[in-house]
Amino acid sequence: MPKRTIKTLRCPTCKTIVQAKDEFFPFCSDRCQMIDLGKWASGAYKISSPILDPEVLENISGGQSPRPAEDHEDDDNATRKHSS
Repeated sequence: MPKRTIKTLRCPTCKTIVQAKDEFFPFCSDRCQMIDLGKWASGAYKISSPILDPEVLENISGGQSPRPAEDHEDDDNATRKHSS
């Protein structure tokens, strides 16, 4: 009969050994889990991948918002015409 292996890893926050059956796996505790969540929320962790959408690249490089300013003016003019 083959030996049964228990998967163990190290807590990403404090590097304590953690087993897959532990309650907070892959973390050792709720505290380490919250510390990790805080790092994601604050922007300390990032998932980086290239932006392939040409519209998004154009908006980022040109500093433009997704909707050009002239569209907002058209909406304002249309609202004024309908309310007059």
